[in-house]
Amino acid sequence: MTIRVRAPATTANLGPGFDCAAVALDLWNELEVSAGGPAPDPAHLAVRAFELLAPAAGHGFAFTDRIPRERGLGSSAATVALGLVAGALAAGRAPDPQELLALGTPLEGHADNLAAALAGGVCLTWESRIARIADDVPAVPIAVVPAARVSTREAREALPAHVSHADAAGTAGRAALLGAALAAGDARLFAAAAEGDRLHEPYRAVNAPLLAALRELPPAGAVASTLSGSGPTVIVWAGPDAAGSCVADLAERFPNAEVLALAVSAAGAGPA
Repeated sequence: MTIRVRAPATTANLGPGFDCAAVALDLWNELEVSAGGPAPDPAHLAVRAFELLAPAAGHGFAFTDRIPRERGLGSSAATVALGLVAGALAAGRAPDPQELLALGTPLEGHADNLAAALAGGVCLTWESRIARIADDVPAVPIAVVPAARVSTREAREALPAHVSHADAAGTAGRAALLGAALAAGDARLFAAAAEGDRLHEPYRAVNAPLLAALRELPPAGAVASTLSGSGPTVIVWAGPDAAGSCVADLAERFPNAEVLALAVSAAGAGPA
């Protein structure tokens, strides 16, 4: 038996939705699990995820990777999601995003990315639970991906242990606005919410210089710019009618970065 599955990239936080908001993107990694073949690497995240549901011994694992690694686009979450979904199918079980999130979060470490990778669309996450609140975002995501890499662990270590009451309250207010904007599909509220974070973006900006550059001089038609996960990728959220011109502008301004015109994926990880 051969099992083929795919899992999407994700962009997490969306500004003030730190560690709880994420969106699935139409950029996919794939996994083929087949009988026989060389013994799988037991340390590989996908193999470890697979073994939470079915034995990996006796199977070959072949990967197709399209999501840039260590760029803030959820490559590790996609890897874990691939293993979880493939393991569920190998065990004869329907892949349930909520169940798989609970199993996979200790491996991935970030429930927000993993939730969106498993469930698709726009997700809010708390205590390993998923609230899938929309199929889409009221803007088009364009990823500006620099050549530099940033490890999630190093980006997490850059965050302070304590923040002021004013910063916490201000970000909480913008996070509430973000949830309302996403649920209602309101581009005006989304623009007001997305650039209001004070918990993580100010501290990670030193390793993500594109964020300041894009906020200081956004391309015409841009709604907002957010750091994707821990960075250094920045998502420029464009108005639907301006996406093409935004892509052209960004490619001209940042020739050393990869500019990816993407879309929100309503589908999460599943059979390929």
